[in-house]
Amino acid sequence: MPQVKTRVSVRIRPAVPEDLDALHDLEKASFDSDRLSRRRLRHWIQASNREFMVAVEQDRLLGYGLVLFHGATKLARLYSIAIAQDARGKGIAAKLLQALETASVDRQRFFMRLEVAKDNTAAIRLYESAGYVAFGTYEDYYEDHRDALRMQKIIRDAPKRKRGHTVPWYQQTTGFTCGPASLMMAMATLDSRMQPDQATELDIWREATTIFMTSGHGGCHPFGLALAAHKRGFDTRIYVNQAGPLFLEGVRDPEKKLIMALVHDQFLDRVKANNIPVLYQDITQLDLEKAIKDGAIVLALVSSYRLDRKKAPHWVTITAYDDACFFVHDPDPSLEEQTGLDCEDLPIARNDFSRMSQFGKDKLRTAVVISAPGSPGAARTRS
Repeated sequence: MPQVKTRVSVRIRPAVPEDLDALHDLEKASFDSDRLSRRRLRHWIQASNREFMVAVEQDRLLGYGLVLFHGATKLARLYSIAIAQDARGKGIAAKLLQALETASVDRQRFFMRLEVAKDNTAAIRLYESAGYVAFGTYEDYYEDHRDALRMQKIIRDAPKRKRGHTVPWYQQTTGFTCGPASLMMAMATLDSRMQPDQATELDIWREATTIFMTSGHGGCHPFGLALAAHKRGFDTRIYVNQAGPLFLEGVRDPEKKLIMALVHDQFLDRVKANNIPVLYQDITQLDLEKAIKDGAIVLALVSSYRLDRKKAPHWVTITAYDDACFFVHDPDPSLEEQTGLDCEDLPIARNDFSRMSQFGKDKLRTAVVISAPGSPGAARTRS
Protein backbone atom coordinates (compact mmCIF):
# COMPACT_ATOMS: atom_id res chain seq x y z
CA MET A 1 0.00 0.00 0.00
CA PRO A 2 1.42 3.49 -0.83
CA GLN A 3 2.69 5.40 2.19
CA VAL A 4 0.90 8.59 3.23
CA LYS A 5 3.06 11.49 4.44
CA THR A 6 1.96 13.88 7.17
CA ARG A 7 5.07 16.07 7.04
CA VAL A 8 8.36 15.55 5.24
CA SER A 9 9.79 13.31 7.95
CA VAL A 10 6.66 11.47 9.14
CA ARG A 11 5.46 8.31 7.40
CA ILE A 12 2.27 6.29 7.74
CA ARG A 13 2.82 2.55 7.25
CA PRO A 14 1.33 -0.79 8.35
CA ALA A 15 2.26 -1.98 11.83
CA VAL A 16 4.82 -4.79 11.98
CA PRO A 17 5.89 -7.14 14.81
CA GLU A 18 8.96 -5.01 15.51
CA ASP A 19 6.61 -2.17 16.57
CA LEU A 20 5.18 -4.13 19.51
CA ASP A 21 7.33 -2.62 22.28
CA ALA A 22 6.75 0.94 21.08
CA LEU A 23 3.03 0.33 20.62
CA HIS A 24 2.71 -1.05 24.13
CA ASP A 25 4.60 1.94 25.59
CA LEU A 26 2.37 4.35 23.65
CA GLU A 27 -0.78 2.55 24.80
CA LYS A 28 0.25 2.81 28.46
CA ALA A 29 1.14 6.48 28.09
CA SER A 30 -2.08 7.36 26.24
CA PHE A 31 -4.82 5.60 28.22
CA ASP A 32 -5.51 5.23 31.93
CA SER A 33 -8.18 2.57 31.30
CA ASP A 34 -9.59 0.45 28.44
CA ARG A 35 -6.05 -0.29 27.30
CA LEU A 36 -5.08 -2.84 24.69
CA SER A 37 -2.83 -5.37 26.38
CA ARG A 38 0.49 -6.41 24.90
CA ARG A 39 -1.13 -9.72 23.97
CA ARG A 40 -3.98 -8.01 22.11
CA LEU A 41 -1.60 -5.64 20.33
CA ARG A 42 0.41 -8.64 19.15
CA HIS A 43 -2.82 -10.31 18.02
CA TRP A 44 -3.91 -7.30 15.94
CA ILE A 45 -0.50 -6.92 14.32
CA GLN A 46 -0.90 -10.48 13.02
CA ALA A 47 -4.66 -10.52 12.32
CA SER A 48 -6.21 -10.23 8.87
CA ASN A 49 -9.57 -8.64 9.77
CA ARG A 50 -8.08 -5.23 10.52
CA GLU A 51 -6.03 -2.31 9.26
CA PHE A 52 -3.32 -1.40 11.75
CA MET A 53 -1.19 1.61 10.82
CA VAL A 54 1.52 3.56 12.58
CA ALA A 55 2.99 7.04 12.18
CA VAL A 56 6.78 7.04 12.43
CA GLU A 57 9.50 9.67 12.27
CA GLN A 58 12.86 8.13 11.57
CA ASP A 59 12.93 5.26 14.09
CA ARG A 60 10.37 6.69 16.52
CA LEU A 61 6.73 5.61 16.60
CA LEU A 62 4.53 8.70 17.09
CA GLY A 63 1.05 7.21 16.81
CA TYR A 64 -1.15 4.36 15.64
CA GLY A 65 -4.67 3.70 14.39
CA LEU A 66 -6.55 0.38 14.43
CA VAL A 67 -9.63 -0.38 12.35
CA LEU A 68 -11.57 -3.66 12.68
CA PHE A 69 -13.78 -5.28 10.03
CA HIS A 70 -16.96 -7.17 10.88
CA GLY A 71 -17.37 -10.36 8.89
CA ALA A 72 -19.03 -10.03 5.51
CA THR A 73 -20.46 -6.60 6.23
CA LYS A 74 -19.60 -3.27 4.61
CA LEU A 75 -18.75 -1.82 8.01
CA ALA A 76 -15.36 -0.70 9.34
CA ARG A 77 -14.90 0.30 12.96
CA LEU A 78 -12.20 2.63 14.23
CA TYR A 79 -11.32 0.69 17.35
CA SER A 80 -8.45 2.77 18.70
CA ILE A 81 -6.21 5.70 17.80
CA ALA A 82 -3.38 7.18 19.87
CA ILE A 83 -0.77 9.91 19.33
CA ALA A 84 2.29 10.54 21.51
CA GLN A 85 1.83 13.54 23.80
CA ASP A 86 4.63 15.62 22.26
CA ALA A 87 3.48 14.84 18.71
CA ARG A 88 -0.08 16.12 19.09
CA GLY A 89 -1.34 19.16 17.21
CA LYS A 90 0.74 18.37 14.13
CA GLY A 91 -1.97 16.78 11.98
CA ILE A 92 -0.77 13.22 12.54
CA ALA A 93 -4.11 11.94 13.81
CA ALA A 94 -5.93 13.38 10.81
CA LYS A 95 -3.51 11.76 8.38
CA LEU A 96 -3.70 8.42 10.18
CA LEU A 97 -7.49 8.61 9.98
CA GLN A 98 -7.33 9.44 6.27
CA ALA A 99 -5.00 6.52 5.59
CA LEU A 100 -7.25 4.14 7.55
CA GLU A 101 -10.31 5.30 5.63
CA THR A 102 -8.51 4.81 2.31
CA ALA A 103 -7.43 1.31 3.33
CA SER A 104 -10.98 0.49 4.45
CA VAL A 105 -12.38 1.63 1.09
CA ASP A 106 -9.83 -0.64 -0.58
CA ARG A 107 -11.33 -3.44 1.55
CA GLN A 108 -14.77 -2.62 0.03
CA ARG A 109 -16.19 -0.95 3.15
CA PHE A 110 -18.82 1.78 2.84
CA PHE A 111 -19.08 3.04 6.42
CA MET A 112 -16.68 3.84 9.27
CA ARG A 113 -18.04 3.89 12.82
CA LEU A 114 -16.37 4.82 16.07
CA GLU A 115 -17.07 5.71 19.66
CA VAL A 116 -15.39 8.56 21.55
CA ALA A 117 -15.72 9.83 25.11
CA LYS A 118 -18.33 12.60 25.22
CA ASP A 119 -15.94 14.86 27.13
CA ASN A 120 -13.05 14.35 24.67
CA THR A 121 -13.68 17.59 22.80
CA ALA A 122 -10.39 17.54 20.88
CA ALA A 123 -11.08 14.09 19.40
CA ILE A 124 -14.69 15.00 18.62
CA ARG A 125 -13.51 18.11 16.73
CA LEU A 126 -11.09 15.93 14.76
CA TYR A 127 -13.82 13.49 13.74
CA GLU A 128 -16.33 16.23 12.92
CA SER A 129 -13.76 18.02 10.75
CA ALA A 130 -13.22 14.71 8.92
CA GLY A 131 -16.94 14.38 8.19
CA TYR A 132 -18.14 12.11 11.00
CA VAL A 133 -21.67 12.63 12.31
CA ALA A 134 -22.95 11.67 15.77
CA PHE A 135 -25.85 9.23 15.74
CA GLY A 136 -26.22 8.09 19.34
CA THR A 137 -24.63 7.57 22.72
CA TYR A 138 -23.59 4.71 24.99
CA GLU A 139 -24.02 5.46 28.67
CA ASP A 140 -21.41 4.18 31.13
CA TYR A 141 -19.41 2.78 28.20
CA TYR A 142 -15.82 3.01 29.42
CA GLU A 143 -14.18 1.34 32.41
CA ASP A 144 -14.08 4.73 34.16
CA HIS A 145 -17.88 5.03 33.59
CA ARG A 146 -17.72 7.86 31.06
CA ASP A 147 -20.32 8.00 28.32
CA ALA A 148 -19.38 7.48 24.66
CA LEU A 149 -20.59 9.38 21.62
CA ARG A 150 -21.26 7.19 18.58
CA MET A 151 -20.20 8.59 15.22
CA GLN A 152 -20.33 7.41 11.60
CA LYS A 153 -19.10 8.48 8.18
CA ILE A 154 -19.82 7.23 4.68
CA ILE A 155 -16.28 6.66 3.41
CA ARG A 156 -17.21 5.39 -0.03
CA ASP A 157 -20.00 6.41 -2.37
CA ALA A 158 -22.91 4.27 -1.29
CA PRO A 159 -26.55 4.22 -2.35
CA LYS A 160 -28.91 6.18 -0.13
CA ARG A 161 -30.58 4.09 2.56
CA LYS A 162 -34.22 3.53 1.67
CA ARG A 163 -37.26 2.50 3.63
CA GLY A 164 -36.60 0.96 6.98
CA HIS A 165 -37.13 1.14 10.73
CA THR A 166 -35.38 2.54 13.75
CA VAL A 167 -35.07 -0.77 15.56
CA PRO A 168 -33.87 -1.03 19.17
CA TRP A 169 -30.91 -3.40 19.46
CA TYR A 170 -31.03 -6.18 22.05
CA GLN A 171 -28.13 -8.48 22.94
CA GLN A 172 -29.00 -12.12 23.41
CA THR A 173 -28.11 -13.25 26.92
CA THR A 174 -27.31 -16.87 26.07
CA GLY A 175 -25.48 -18.61 23.27
CA PHE A 176 -28.70 -20.10 21.87
CA THR A 177 -31.38 -17.37 22.03
CA CYS A 178 -30.67 -15.40 18.86
CA GLY A 179 -34.19 -16.16 17.63
CA PRO A 180 -36.01 -14.72 20.66
CA ALA A 181 -33.66 -11.72 20.74
CA SER A 182 -34.34 -11.00 17.07
CA LEU A 183 -38.08 -11.39 17.57
CA MET A 184 -38.11 -9.06 20.58
CA MET A 185 -36.32 -6.38 18.54
CA ALA A 186 -39.03 -6.66 15.88
CA MET A 187 -41.90 -6.59 18.37
CA ALA A 188 -40.44 -3.63 20.29
CA THR A 189 -40.28 -1.69 17.02
CA LEU A 190 -43.88 -2.38 16.12
CA ASP A 191 -45.24 -1.85 19.65
CA SER A 192 -43.45 0.61 21.95
CA ARG A 193 -45.08 -1.05 24.96
CA MET A 194 -42.97 -4.15 24.33
CA GLN A 195 -39.77 -3.99 26.39
CA PRO A 196 -37.23 -6.74 25.63
CA ASP A 197 -35.93 -8.52 28.69
CA GLN A 198 -34.34 -11.82 29.58
CA ALA A 199 -37.52 -13.34 31.03
CA THR A 200 -39.37 -12.82 27.74
CA GLU A 201 -36.30 -14.00 25.81
CA LEU A 202 -36.30 -17.32 27.67
CA ASP A 203 -40.07 -17.68 27.46
CA ILE A 204 -39.94 -17.32 23.67
CA TRP A 205 -37.08 -19.81 23.44
CA ARG A 206 -39.07 -22.40 25.35
CA GLU A 207 -42.01 -21.79 23.00
CA ALA A 208 -39.97 -21.87 19.78
CA THR A 209 -37.06 -24.27 20.36
CA THR A 210 -36.36 -27.32 18.23
CA ILE A 211 -35.10 -28.95 21.49
CA PHE A 212 -32.00 -30.36 19.74
CA MET A 213 -29.68 -28.86 17.14
CA THR A 214 -26.31 -29.67 15.58
CA SER A 215 -24.73 -29.42 19.04
CA GLY A 216 -25.73 -28.17 22.45
CA HIS A 217 -29.09 -26.55 23.02
CA GLY A 218 -31.66 -26.41 20.27
CA GLY A 219 -32.18 -23.32 18.19
CA CYS A 220 -35.49 -21.76 17.22
CA HIS A 221 -37.80 -23.04 14.49
CA PRO A 222 -39.35 -20.42 12.16
CA PHE A 223 -42.79 -21.86 12.91
CA GLY A 224 -42.08 -21.54 16.64
CA LEU A 225 -41.03 -17.90 16.30
CA ALA A 226 -44.10 -17.11 14.21
CA LEU A 227 -46.33 -18.73 16.82
CA ALA A 228 -44.62 -16.80 19.64
CA ALA A 229 -45.20 -13.51 17.80
CA HIS A 230 -48.81 -14.47 17.00
CA LYS A 231 -49.42 -15.30 20.67
CA ARG A 232 -48.29 -11.76 21.57
CA GLY A 233 -50.70 -10.11 19.16
CA PHE A 234 -48.65 -9.71 15.98
CA ASP A 235 -49.50 -10.88 12.48
CA THR A 236 -46.94 -13.23 10.95
CA ARG A 237 -46.22 -15.14 7.80
CA ILE A 238 -43.50 -17.67 7.15
CA TYR A 239 -41.28 -18.32 4.14
CA VAL A 240 -39.48 -21.67 3.98
CA ASN A 241 -38.11 -23.48 0.95
CA GLN A 242 -38.41 -26.99 2.46
CA ALA A 243 -41.60 -28.82 3.36
CA GLY A 244 -40.22 -31.42 5.79
CA PRO A 245 -38.61 -31.21 9.23
CA LEU A 246 -35.81 -28.63 9.43
CA PHE A 247 -32.24 -28.70 10.76
CA LEU A 248 -31.87 -32.50 10.66
CA GLU A 249 -28.85 -32.40 8.36
CA GLY A 250 -26.21 -31.96 11.07
CA VAL A 251 -27.81 -34.25 13.67
CA ARG A 252 -26.46 -37.81 13.83
CA ASP A 253 -28.40 -39.25 16.74
CA PRO A 254 -31.54 -41.01 15.37
CA GLU A 255 -33.49 -40.37 18.57
CA LYS A 256 -32.77 -36.64 18.40
CA LYS A 257 -33.89 -36.62 14.77
CA LEU A 258 -37.17 -38.28 15.71
CA ILE A 259 -37.81 -35.69 18.43
CA MET A 260 -36.98 -32.79 16.11
CA ALA A 261 -39.33 -34.20 13.47
CA LEU A 262 -42.09 -34.53 16.08
CA VAL A 263 -41.52 -30.92 17.20
CA HIS A 264 -41.75 -29.80 13.56
CA ASP A 265 -45.08 -31.60 13.11
CA GLN A 266 -46.44 -30.07 16.32
CA PHE A 267 -45.45 -26.59 15.19
CA LEU A 268 -47.01 -27.19 11.78
CA ASP A 269 -50.31 -28.26 13.34
CA ARG A 270 -50.37 -25.14 15.53
CA VAL A 271 -49.49 -22.88 12.60
CA LYS A 272 -52.41 -24.30 10.63
CA ALA A 273 -54.76 -24.02 13.62
CA ASN A 274 -53.87 -20.31 13.95
CA ASN A 275 -54.19 -19.62 10.19
CA ILE A 276 -50.60 -18.40 9.93
CA PRO A 277 -49.63 -18.31 6.23
CA VAL A 278 -46.74 -20.56 5.19
CA LEU A 279 -45.20 -19.89 1.80
CA TYR A 280 -43.09 -22.86 0.71
CA GLN A 281 -40.66 -20.88 -1.40
CA ASP A 282 -37.50 -18.81 -1.20
CA ILE A 283 -38.05 -15.31 0.12
CA THR A 284 -36.64 -13.05 -2.58
CA GLN A 285 -34.97 -9.70 -2.14
CA LEU A 286 -38.04 -8.10 -3.72
CA ASP A 287 -40.14 -9.84 -1.06
CA LEU A 288 -37.89 -8.36 1.63
CA GLU A 289 -38.15 -4.87 0.15
CA LYS A 290 -41.93 -5.07 -0.10
CA ALA A 291 -42.28 -6.28 3.49
CA ILE A 292 -40.17 -3.37 4.75
CA LYS A 293 -42.07 -0.86 2.60
CA ASP A 294 -45.31 -2.20 4.06
CA GLY A 295 -44.06 -1.58 7.59
CA ALA A 296 -43.21 -5.17 8.49
CA ILE A 297 -39.97 -6.44 9.98
CA VAL A 298 -38.27 -9.60 8.78
CA LEU A 299 -36.42 -12.17 10.84
CA ALA A 300 -33.99 -14.04 8.60
CA LEU A 301 -32.09 -17.24 9.24
CA VAL A 302 -28.45 -16.93 8.16
CA SER A 303 -25.35 -19.04 8.37
CA SER A 304 -23.12 -17.39 10.97
CA TYR A 305 -19.99 -18.44 9.08
CA ARG A 306 -19.65 -15.12 7.27
CA LEU A 307 -20.08 -13.24 10.55
CA ASP A 308 -17.96 -15.19 13.02
CA ARG A 309 -16.57 -18.17 11.02
CA LYS A 310 -18.88 -20.58 12.87
CA LYS A 311 -21.11 -22.80 10.76
CA ALA A 312 -24.28 -22.41 12.79
CA PRO A 313 -27.84 -21.32 12.02
CA HIS A 314 -28.37 -17.81 13.35
CA TRP A 315 -31.35 -15.44 13.43
CA VAL A 316 -30.98 -11.73 12.64
CA THR A 317 -33.44 -8.84 12.28
CA ILE A 318 -33.51 -6.95 8.96
CA THR A 319 -33.85 -3.23 9.67
CA ALA A 320 -33.57 -1.50 6.26
CA TYR A 321 -32.20 -1.72 2.73
CA ASP A 322 -30.70 0.31 -0.08
CA ASP A 323 -29.65 -0.54 -3.63
CA ALA A 324 -26.39 -2.11 -2.43
CA CYS A 325 -27.09 -3.57 1.01
CA PHE A 326 -29.51 -4.99 3.50
CA PHE A 327 -29.04 -3.70 7.04
CA VAL A 328 -29.41 -6.13 9.94
CA HIS A 329 -29.29 -6.18 13.72
CA ASP A 330 -27.19 -9.13 14.88
CA PRO A 331 -28.08 -9.93 18.52
CA ASP A 332 -24.76 -11.68 19.20
CA PRO A 333 -21.54 -9.66 19.68
CA SER A 334 -19.60 -12.91 19.97
CA LEU A 335 -16.05 -11.65 19.51
CA GLU A 336 -14.03 -10.13 22.34
CA GLU A 337 -13.84 -6.62 20.87
CA GLN A 338 -17.44 -6.46 19.66
CA THR A 339 -20.16 -4.34 21.21
CA GLY A 340 -23.56 -3.23 19.98
CA LEU A 341 -21.69 -0.72 17.82
CA ASP A 342 -20.47 -3.65 15.72
CA CYS A 343 -23.83 -5.39 15.58
CA GLU A 344 -26.43 -2.68 14.88
CA ASP A 345 -27.61 -1.86 11.37
CA LEU A 346 -24.84 -3.94 9.82
CA PRO A 347 -24.65 -3.18 6.09
CA ILE A 348 -24.37 -6.46 4.19
CA ALA A 349 -23.93 -6.39 0.42
CA ARG A 350 -26.86 -7.95 -1.42
CA ASN A 351 -24.74 -10.67 -3.01
CA ASP A 352 -23.23 -11.56 0.35
CA PHE A 353 -26.64 -11.55 1.98
CA SER A 354 -27.96 -13.90 -0.69
CA ARG A 355 -25.16 -16.36 0.08
CA MET A 356 -25.35 -16.12 3.86
CA SER A 357 -29.17 -16.29 4.10
CA GLN A 358 -29.15 -20.02 3.47
CA PHE A 359 -27.95 -22.74 5.78
CA GLY A 360 -26.35 -26.15 5.34
CA LYS A 361 -25.90 -28.47 2.40
CA ASP A 362 -29.66 -28.48 1.88
CA LYS A 363 -29.51 -24.68 1.43
CA LEU A 364 -32.36 -24.05 3.82
CA ARG A 365 -33.73 -20.56 3.36
CA THR A 366 -36.39 -19.33 5.77
CA ALA A 367 -37.70 -16.06 7.17
CA VAL A 368 -40.53 -14.82 9.37
CA VAL A 369 -42.34 -11.58 8.52
CA ILE A 370 -43.68 -9.76 11.59
CA SER A 371 -46.39 -7.09 11.20
CA ALA A 372 -48.58 -4.98 13.43
CA PRO A 373 -52.20 -6.13 13.19
CA GLY A 374 -54.05 -4.46 10.32
CA SER A 375 -50.95 -3.06 8.62
CA PRO A 376 -50.33 -3.57 4.86
CA GLY A 377 -47.58 -6.06 5.71
CA ALA A 378 -50.09 -8.18 7.61
CA ALA A 379 -52.01 -9.35 4.54
CA ARG A 380 -52.87 -13.03 4.95
CA THR A 381 -52.19 -15.14 1.92
CA ARG A 382 -51.38 -18.82 1.78
CA SER A 383 -49.72 -20.89 -0.89
